[in-house]
Order: sequence, then C-alpha cells, then structure tokens
Amino acid sequence: MQISIETTSGLERRLTISVPSETFEAQISDRLGEAAGKVRLPGFRPGKVPMKEVRRRYGTAVRAEVASELMQSSFFEAVQQEDLSPAGQPSLEVVKMDPGIDFEFTATFEVFPAVELTDLSRARIKQPEAEITDQDLEAMIEQLREQRKTWEAVDRAAHDGDQVTLDFEGRLDGEVFEGGASEDTSFILGAGQMIDDFDKNVSGMAAGEEGQFEATFPDDYRAEALKGKTVTFSVKVKKVEASRLPELDDEFFKGFGVEEGGIEAFRTDVRGNMQREMDAARRNQLKSQVMDQLSVLHEVALPSAMVARETDVLRQQMLQQFQMYGAQGAQPELPSELFQEQAERRVKVGLVVNEIVSSQGLQVDPEQVRERIQTLAEGYAEPQQVVNWYYSNQEQLQQIEMAVLEEQVVDYVLEKATVERVASTYQDVISGKAIESEEQTPDVSGEAEADTQKSEQNS
Repeated sequence: MQISIETTSGLERRLTISVPSETFEAQISDRLGEAAGKVRLPGFRPGKVPMKEVRRRYGTAVRAEVASELMQSSFFEAVQQEDLSPAGQPSLEVVKMDPGIDFEFTATFEVFPAVELTDLSRARIKQPEAEITDQDLEAMIEQLREQRKTWEAVDRAAHDGDQVTLDFEGRLDGEVFEGGASEDTSFILGAGQMIDDFDKNVSGMAAGEEGQFEATFPDDYRAEALKGKTVTFSVKVKKVEASRLPELDDEFFKGFGVEEGGIEAFRTDVRGNMQREMDAARRNQLKSQVMDQLSVLHEVALPSAMVARETDVLRQQMLQQFQMYGAQGAQPELPSELFQEQAERRVKVGLVVNEIVSSQGLQVDPEQVRERIQTLAEGYAEPQQVVNWYYSNQEQLQQIEMAVLEEQVVDYVLEKATVERVASTYQDVISGKAIESEEQTPDVSGEAEADTQKSEQNS
C-alpha cells in the first residue's frame, strides 16, 4: 500500500492511497467464489454455476462492495501508519478501480489541532464565601412550611394570598374570545397568575358574589390578539380559601425523613441540606468560570466536523425541550447559526481540557468516583442498590468517571489561577449573584510586558 499526504487547508488533510491490483482482484475473486457456492440460477445445479457466469452477473456489484470495504480498512491502516488523528469521518472517493491497475482512492478529513496551553495564572476566578445564618435557616424552614400548606374555606372577602375559585367569561367587542371563558378556575390572588386588572377587581369579592368589570391586557401579553386590549369580564366567585401553614411537629418532621430528635434534629437536617446545596452551587460557579477562562485564554483551530456534531447535539437538545414542554405540531426549523457560537465554545473547551488531561497525566480517581456515586445514591430509599447499579452499568459508570476527571481538571486550573475570595450570603451564592458584579477577564499584562521587552531589544 502506497500513501501520500497533502495539507489542503488548515486542519484538512488528503490521503491518496494506492492498493496493489493483485490484492484488490484477489479479494474480488474470493468474494465471487463465496457467491458461486450460494447463488441459484436457472439451468445450473446449486453450487455448479461457472465462475465466468457469476462474474458476468455479479462482478460489478462485488467490485464496488469490495472497494468500499477496502477503502475503510486501508484508511484506518494508513492513519495509524502515518500517526494521524482524524477529528471526524473521512470523505472517501475512488480514483481508479478498473481491472488490471492498482486500486486508488483519496480520503479527505480533518485532524485534531495542536493545543498549546497558556499560562493559567492569567485566569481570574471569583470564589464566593458564605455562612448559613440563623436567619437563612428560619427562612428556609418557612419556605418548607409554605410548600406543605393547606387551604381552608373562609367566609369573608378575598385578599392577596387567598386562593379563589370562580367561573368567568370575557368578551372582546361583545364576543367571547378564545380562552376567555372557564369554570371552576382556581388561582392565588396577587401571585401573578392572572393579569393585574383581573386580580384587582376580584380582590374584595366573597364566595357567592357575582360581578362585571373591564380589564386591560398588558402590551407584552402572550396572545397576540389580546395585547393591550380592554375586555369585559363577568365573574361568579364560588369559593375563597385562606392558607394554613403546618405546625412544626413530629408529623411535619417525618415528612422530611426526620424520625426522631424533634425540632433540633430537623434544624440540623435542614442546615445540612442547605450547606450541601450551597457547596454544589459554589462548585458549579467555579467550574463555569474555569471553563469560560479556558475558552477566553486559548486560541485553537476548530475542526469543522466536530463543530457540526456539537451543533447537531445542541439542536436535538432544543427539540427535546420543545417536546418536553408540550409543543404541538411540526418541529420548528432551527438553523445551525443559532448554535454555532455555543458549539464552537464547547469544542474549544473540550480540546483544551483534553490537552490538560494528557499533558498532566491526569487519571480518574476511583475514590472520587465512589464518593460521587454515593452522594447520588443518598437520595434513594435503598442507596446500596443504586451504588451497585452504577458499578454494574458500564455506560453510566463511564459518565461518572468523565465528570470526575473534569472536576480534577477544574482543581488543576484553580491551583494555577488567580482566585479572588468574595464575601457573600447564602442566597447570593445560591442565585449566582455573588459573582455577577463584574465580568471576569484574564490577565494579559504579562503578555504586554513581554511584547514591550521584545520591542526594546529589537530597537
């Protein structure tokens, strides 16, 4: 097999591969010989069809079939021989395949780029620091009570925070508009579930009351036909209910898995969950900043095949979200341009991360893998069964291992980066506001100083 390599542009390479005619024809003859023992033709006994007839009938198809298989196998042999790393599937094209001459084809493909790691001390990372205060704890307990609240009918006028059940009919220019009539509709006053004018006019009404009022839809309302329009609503209030928060008692605590120890054990459990949530949020924010900095700090030639694959992944994820949220009808058209920038960033970061793993000899830490799996299993009734499932499912285990390896890359970058500790609060860490004050930009002063020194030396 003879191989010649040509750089066509950037990362693109073209291999011209020539396979001796004897090798090509021998494989065709072997394949036709196999076929001769199986084909059934009128006038011939099974297995006795002359090779000349088999070749006449099937030679062209078999030649094309063998050529396709030979191109695949020869290509992989060639890239190994030439120590090339294809970044995607090759485009294969036959040049010569006639009898009596060497079989020749070209394979055009992109290779992985060389990634040169920059000085990672130029990375600027903000690390939020916060402690969970007693006020944070009390606010969380009240939030948990809100989640478990019940509703009780009351004999009074409705006000903000009450749940109202009513029938309504809305008319635009005297006609009931689409979606403008409903029975037994329940909503919470003041929660933004209905338009403001509707809320204001229902407030003050009691069960059994009927009324009519005008309400104007906001200019940015989701239904085009109703934007900024004033309609007339007729309503009949059927029920007004006030919320009732549960008591902080053993029954309430058991609902959150605290079987004994009373209020103090419950507070300890809630605080522990809040700490885990805050630690996870902080870690995700650090990871996000690290990946952003790796993208900003590096210039990498991107294989178009990899970007195209990533674009496809992002498009499919978007379509799945449409389906998840109940989008009906034909799937929307999602042009590649919508995902181009995000796809390019993800490919670049992936290449840089791979280079860090390779250059630093990072390997998956089995102990971190076990800790990650045990953490995931803690939320299940039978955690050991979940642990066993992960270790028996190679695909799932590999995903965990890749996530752990990525975390090891984050730790490596954080050791090199300039990290600013930011004093914050529990709520701001959870919401991400702790690091939103200003965009993180890498330090380029070192490069500027180096350029100045070079300029002075040249002068």
